[in-house]
Amino acid sequence: MPISPPAPRTKLHHRAINVEGFEREDGLFDIECELIDTKTYDFEIGGNPRPVGTALHHMRARFTANLDFEIVAAEAETVSGPFSLCSGGADSFGRLVGLVIKPGFLKAANERLGGILGCTHIREFLQQMATVMFQTTYPARMRREAENAHLGPPKPRLLNTCFAHNSAGEMVKERFPEYYTGP
Repeated sequence: MPISPPAPRTKLHHRAINVEGFEREDGLFDIECELIDTKTYDFEIGGNPRPVGTALHHMRARFTANLDFEIVAAEAETVSGPFSLCSGGADSFGRLVGLVIKPGFLKAANERLGGILGCTHIREFLQQMATVMFQTTYPARMRREAENAHLGPPKPRLLNTCFAHNSAGEMVKERFPEYYTGP
């Protein structure tokens, strides 16, 4: 069902987030994210004027992970922030190395990057970057499953992670009947 038409309004803020996934020639995967916040009006922060359209926040991050979803490299940068010291918040992103994207990933990442340890906006990338990692690696995971077909079908990774992948739902009943738990 489509969302309802909005009430009359004035746009004040725009946040653009772009996330891309790449398969590298060495078999690893790069996930990159960029965020840019702009305002539709002139303002000042920290004594610095910010004209319309000037980036209030502009951050980039990349992590590299293997097909087992282990992060093997991670880096981030603050291109523009409201304060000059904001750039230091990106430095902790490398602490993600060694984490595995699986249930509990966001909690573990927050322990390494949260609060005064890092940048709120860069930390917020992680949910989207993790999801894009799953989307990016799909072809490689299918190749690996085909190579290991003699071991039997693997348990679907997305089982019970969303409405469509409910183990008691129709999609699982049709595509993965051995994992179906409904009536």
